[in-house]
Amino acid sequence: MPNHVKREREARLMSRAELARQAGISPVTIDRIEAGLSCRIATKRKILFALGVSLLDRGLIFPELA
Repeated sequence: MPNHVKREREARLMSRAELARQAGISPVTIDRIEAGLSCRIATKRKILFALGVSLLDRGLIFPELA
């Protein structure tokens, strides 16, 4: 299922490297997630926090978690 990480990252004018740094994950992981590949729940949580999205609104970024 597609996610909206790239859309939200670009809306916040963040680079992939900046999001990766703030989330504490590698830029390669961001690339893979934006390409639609799966990742761990913990990684999704890190991305949500780095984007400033609450866990209650997780479905806006990761629809499969809604």
